[in-house]
Amino acid sequence: MIGKLLPSVLVLSFTLFPQYLWCWGFFGHRTINRVAVFTLPKPLFAFYKYYLDYVTEHAVDADKRRYASEEEAPRHYIDIDHYGKEPFAAMPQSWDSAVAKYGEDTLMAYGIVPWQVQRVYRGLVHAFYHQDRDKILWLSADLGHYVADAHVPLHTTVNYNGQLTGQDGIHGFWESRLPELFAVEYDFFLPRAAFIRDPLSRIWKVVYDSHMALDSVLELERQLTETTPQGDKYAVEERGVTLTKTYSQAFSAAYHVALNGMVERRMRQSIRCVGSLWYSAWIEAGQPKLDHLVDEEVGKGYLRQIEEELKTWKKGNWIGRPEGEEE
Repeated sequence: MIGKLLPSVLVLSFTLFPQYLWCWGFFGHRTINRVAVFTLPKPLFAFYKYYLDYVTEHAVDADKRRYASEEEAPRHYIDIDHYGKEPFAAMPQSWDSAVAKYGEDTLMAYGIVPWQVQRVYRGLVHAFYHQDRDKILWLSADLGHYVADAHVPLHTTVNYNGQLTGQDGIHGFWESRLPELFAVEYDFFLPRAAFIRDPLSRIWKVVYDSHMALDSVLELERQLTETTPQGDKYAVEERGVTLTKTYSQAFSAAYHVALNGMVERRMRQSIRCVGSLWYSAWIEAGQPKLDHLVDEEVGKGYLRQIEEELKTWKKGNWIGRPEGEEE
C-alpha cells in the first residue's frame, strides 16, 4: 500500500522543497524517516504514527545545526579511506579503542558517523526507558538522519565530492539529483523492522557496504562523462525564482541506469535500518507503554530550540566542509 501511495507524496515534496539539496536532500531525509514509521510493529507504530509529521519534518534538524555548530559536521560522515589501504581492519569499532589508536582530534577531523549513531541510539534507549516523549521524538529524528547519511558512499571518503578526481558536484548529483528525478519509481514497500542486537556493529557494516560501492559511484560517472557530447552533461533549470545549472535529465537518467538500482537500494536499506533501530531502542528499554504520551503537545522548550536553529540555518553560514552542492 505504501508503495502505491508514496509517489504522490514524493511529487508534492519536490514541489515544496526543490531548493534543499544536501546529503540525501531534505526530501530524501524526510522520506526515509517517514517511511521508516510504516515498518514499525504494533504498538510502536501507533506512537510514531501519531507524530508522523514531526519525525518527517525534523529529519533535517541535524543538517540545520551545521550552520550553528562546528562540532556537527563530522557527525555525518567518516573518511574511512584516510586510514590506509585496509581501513576497516585498521580502525577499531569501539570509540575508546579508536581514540587510543588515532587520537580524538584525528577522528573528529575525518568524521565519526558510526559512533554518532551509537551515541544517539543509546540516548534513545534512555529516553524510552524514562518515557520522555520530547527526547524520544528529537532523538528518533536525529537517529534517522545519521543512519541515512551512513548509507551514502560519498560519506565514506576523503574524495567526498569528487574534488580529487575532477568530478566536483558528484555528491549532490548522487544523493539529491537522482532521488529528485527517480524516487517516484522506487519501491518503498519493505519488511517489518527487526531487532538489532549490536547497533554499533550494524552501522559499521552499513559504512563498509557504502564504501564498497564508492568505486562504482565514481567510475561510472567518469565513464559516462567521457562518452557524453560536450554540452549535454549539464542543463539550466528553473528552481523557484532562480535558474540553476544542474546535471541534465538525460545525463542523470543514463547515470541512474548505469548504477543499476544502487540509489534505490541504499534508500530502502536506510529506511529499514532506521525503523529497526527505533524498534531496537524501544525493546532495550523494556518495551514501555507509550499510550499516555500521544495526546500531549511537543514541549515548548524544544520547539523554541528548533526555532533558534532554524534562524541560524536561514543565515546560510555553513560550518565545516561543504557537502558538495551541484554545479
